[in-house]
Amino acid sequence: MTTTRELREAAGEEPITMLTAYDATTARLIDDCGIDILLVGDSMGTEALGYDSTLPVTVEEVESRTAAVARGSDNALVVADMPFLSVGVDESETIRNAGRMLKEADADAVKLESGPHTVDVTERLTQLGIPVMAHLGLTPQHINQLGGYTRQGTTEAAAEEILSLARAHEAAGAFALVLEHVPANVAAQVTDDLDIPTIGIGAGGDCDGQVLVIDDVLGLSEEAPPFAEQFGDVRAAMTDAIEAYKAAVDDGEFPTAEHSHIEAGLDDLS
Repeated sequence: MTTTRELREAAGEEPITMLTAYDATTARLIDDCGIDILLVGDSMGTEALGYDSTLPVTVEEVESRTAAVARGSDNALVVADMPFLSVGVDESETIRNAGRMLKEADADAVKLESGPHTVDVTERLTQLGIPVMAHLGLTPQHINQLGGYTRQGTTEAAAEEILSLARAHEAAGAFALVLEHVPANVAAQVTDDLDIPTIGIGAGGDCDGQVLVIDDVLGLSEEAPPFAEQFGDVRAAMTDAIEAYKAAVDDGEFPTAEHSHIEAGLDDLS
């Protein structure tokens, strides 16, 4: 099974792969393909729960989905993404929420959308035995403050802040850092500066690893971000299968005799 220590040791040695998962079936398929990390992302809000953003996602929803993913995975590191307002408001509640993911949902670590407010939180959680993956750059839980899903770190001051916060979270005990939608040259400098691995999404190829939303990879998303790649067309395959099923039922071609059985003595019920 992949551990946080192994991931730290892999920094700069071999690429780290991470994908999101929200259910046991998908987790099992991803795990069987040898992906290193399963992120139970709060992207479940838009990809699985029908919300317009990640903001409505609850601790209970993340906990339930994390438990399902953990049950479907044997080898990958399972990371629970802490949802909006579950971390940083109150220290005791932060610890309780993050602890639930390990104690009750069987996660191996948690991910925090990070900033100046999560440095002390990261240190406290790691002191208590809760491994933390930090996340800088575009942090979707801050879309109302950022004005949308815009690229981050595009000025010298913003890039320096990302680097400073990356160093602070590494010092606080984070075992890895996600860099989202930042210039590739900024991500490269952060990666070179840190000992912990960086995992990029829209951050270029110099990060120690890459992460994508599984729906984008499979071609399930109606609209993928510009930095994602569609590696399959599962949406078309599902549509074809569903339409074929409907047509078979409508035409009386399903079910056939092979899909049912006859029980002797039950032909004349009253």
